[in-house]
Amino acid sequence: MAWINTLTTVEKQLMAQNQRLLQHLNTERHSQGETKQLLSEILGYQLANSSEIRLPFYTDYGRKIQIAKDVFINCNVTMSDIGGITIAKGVVIGPGVSLLTTDCSQRIAPITIEENVKIGGRAIILPGVTIGNNAVIQAGAVVTKRVLKNTVVAGNPAEIILEDKR
Repeated sequence: MAWINTLTTVEKQLMAQNQRLLQHLNTERHSQGETKQLLSEILGYQLANSSEIRLPFYTDYGRKIQIAKDVFINCNVTMSDIGGITIAKGVVIGPGVSLLTTDCSQRIAPITIEENVKIGGRAIILPGVTIGNNAVIQAGAVVTKRVLKNTVVAGNPAEIILEDKR
């Protein structure tokens, strides 16, 4: 975690605060309004009413996640967001998915998920990946490189199993 040394003092304080908020969010019962409020504090902006994040939810920083409207994120999702994560409208993320913007080689790179993408449970998206519009990531896939729009990928490492040439 050498990347942690690149953070400013303010970023480190925000990270510590967000970890406390996540602990509270994931271990206590909250009304839907309280949950949205805590998530908004962690993300640093008001999550769209049409978007939903099911608990528990995990992140290391929180402030570098951008979630559009009409997004559904199922339970047990982990977002290591120090490199930045952008999730466009209409995305559905299954349970246990990991979005990792850092890896063991200390590489930090953003993840971009374009519109109407579906990501199956327990999939892993690695640093620097962009997933094109309308793509489908099958459950358990490990995505190591760009996924083109209108394709279905599966496996470890993920490979195209269906491609729509539209």
